[in-house]
Amino acid sequence: QVQLVESGGGLVQAGGSLRLSCAASGRTFSNAAMGWFRQAPGKEREFVATISWSGGSTFYAYSVKGRFTISRDNAKKMVYLQMNSLKPADTAVYYCAASWRGSWFDPADFDSWGQGTQVTVSS
Repeated sequence: QVQLVESGGGLVQAGGSLRLSCAASGRTFSNAAMGWFRQAPGKEREFVATISWSGGSTFYAYSVKGRFTISRDNAKKMVYLQMNSLKPADTAVYYCAASWRGSWFDPADFDSWGQGTQVTVSS
C-alpha cells in the first residue's frame, strides 16, 4: 500500500493549463500502475489516464487524449498529470490512485487513493 497526496488543482479559464501532482509514500510505489480519475458532481468516478510501473505504457480516456499527459518519476515517488486546452467539461475532483492488479481503467481495481484535488474550468 502507498499513501497518496494530490496537489495542483485550482480555477482556470477554458483553454488554460494545469499540472496536477501526486506524492506517494510507501515502499511499493515503483511496482504499481498509477492512474488519475475524476468525479464531477452527480456523476460516477471515471478513468482519465494511467501509466505502467515503468512509465513505458500510458492510456488515456478518449475525452482527454491529445490534451492531457500522464508521467511519473519513480525516484521521487511522484506522478503528474499535465492538462492543456482545458474545457468546462473537465471540471471535477481529480484523484490519484495506485493498482497492483495489472489494471488500467476500472476504479474498483485500484487499491490506494488520494483525497482528491478540485479542478474548475470556467467558460
